[in-house]
Amino acid sequence: MVAETPEITVHDNAESQCYDALIGDQVVGSIVYERSGQRLVFSHTIVEPEFRSRGIGTVLVTKALDDVRARGMTLTNYCEFVAEFIAAHPGYADLIDAEHPGHPRRHRAERIEGA
Repeated sequence: MVAETPEITVHDNAESQCYDALIGDQVVGSIVYERSGQRLVFSHTIVEPEFRSRGIGTVLVTKALDDVRARGMTLTNYCEFVAEFIAAHPGYADLIDAEHPGHPRRHRAERIEGA
């Protein structure tokens, strides 16, 4: 039996500089960012442990990147989860700021070796 995930909404919480994923009124995940002019800088993605492996991170990243696009902004990314998502969904690669891309996605073996 597959457990269903209730509807997830994503809200840009500009005050705390996070895109929050909510189920009802409970924050279950966030992408932490800073704003730099017309560019957002993503630092990391968090999903509460009890809500992991339910697709919440994927919904969160998709909605956040769609919002970056809708606002006509660019992205500097330091978050590995977002980097892996963009690598798997190259239609979002154009959002990466050419002058300030952040860190490129590293292969899992490189992360393990510390390279």
